[in-house]
Amino acid sequence: FTLVLVRQTIQTMVLQMNMRFLSLTFLILYTLNSPSSSEAFSTSKTLGFAANCAFESQTRNGNLSFPRLGGVSALFATPEAAGQPNKGDEEAARLRAQAAKMRESIREMEKSIEGRRKEFTPSVPEEKEVVEEGLSLKNKRILVCGANGRVGSMVCRYLLRNFPELKEVVAAVHYVGEASSRGYGRLSYEVGAEDGVGNIGAIWSEDRDAYFEYSDEMKDYNLSKLRVIEVELLDPVQCKTITEDVDAVIWCATDFNGNTPRAVSGLNFAFLFRAVADPTKGRVEIEGLQNILGGLKISKQDRLRRNSLSGQQTSSSSLDGPNDPTSFILLSTAEDALDNYETPYGEFNALKRQGENMLRNDFPSLSHSIIQMSKYEDNFVDEGLDILSDIENKEEPEKKRTRRINRRDVARAVGDALIDEKCAGETVEMWTANRGK
Repeated sequence: FTLVLVRQTIQTMVLQMNMRFLSLTFLILYTLNSPSSSEAFSTSKTLGFAANCAFESQTRNGNLSFPRLGGVSALFATPEAAGQPNKGDEEAARLRAQAAKMRESIREMEKSIEGRRKEFTPSVPEEKEVVEEGLSLKNKRILVCGANGRVGSMVCRYLLRNFPELKEVVAAVHYVGEASSRGYGRLSYEVGAEDGVGNIGAIWSEDRDAYFEYSDEMKDYNLSKLRVIEVELLDPVQCKTITEDVDAVIWCATDFNGNTPRAVSGLNFAFLFRAVADPTKGRVEIEGLQNILGGLKISKQDRLRRNSLSGQQTSSSSLDGPNDPTSFILLSTAEDALDNYETPYGEFNALKRQGENMLRNDFPSLSHSIIQMSKYEDNFVDEGLDILSDIENKEEPEKKRTRRINRRDVARAVGDALIDEKCAGETVEMWTANRGK
């Protein structure tokens, strides 16, 4: 009998320990996986009640008695079971009531501002398109005829250094036959292509290599926008080719050195032979000018046709856009600047006036400016003076012969005439100083 009692007592103790361990295990696992502490607490009460019932059933079967709240039951005892008030439930009820009052206050505020409330939309700054006013050289290609002459080379220099927004300056070098009439020396010097750093080693030294490099000072010369081409201005096909996609032309080409034919003043046999062989032709002032004007007109008409087909052309029939520069700048000579000179082609002044009239009358669709320069004087007239014109300055006729201008100011006046609306369609005489009688 004693052995049986001991065995039952041991079984009861083992069962009690197993139930406590099982209940604690369930409680810990569920607490870790439960979404909230309140749910874990309620579940722990359920597990505690089940464990307590199972344990009491086993103790009754084994004729053993334990306190009702002892063991596992005491571990999971609730405040209500212990006869104590649940403070957590009271605090939760108070917070719920406070939240309900806040929601009601919010509803009343929304009703009071229902008509005044506006949806907030953050403002995004609009990108304004820059509208250019007046004539502009931005992204334009300018052709300079006679670029290897004294004035023409200075015009190229002025355009490159003062209008960096240009797309390209095309320097047309006039040649006769197989050789350039005056080479590239003046043009190379004026645009600054010779301003680099170079070295030529002595032939007897170990360093006999020659090199030439551009210096940092040349970065503002914009030589990358200069294109040099050779052209025979008396060939209409070549003139048509070089004027393709050109926006404007500055005409500085001439067969004269002052008022004297270049064939006579410089003993240029190529010009002299051409003048003797065909005295009625070969005049750059007339035939060459006509070829360039014809090529430019065809080029602008083709561009207008392409824009019309692509839908980019406006209703205007003009060959120029609203901000395009003047199409043609003719550099001529004032009537009283030089004495008249008889040539095989005709009188000097008569040739100049004939070219001006051809531009006005034969090519009216091309916008133009005719710039009549007074006598050139580089030795006794400083450069950089204010440029005067007969548009704003009226002088007595006898004083016109005293007007002088430096060639660099000539280049400046011609370059600025591209975008000077006052000169558009006008014949303007310009000078900077008065010298002599």
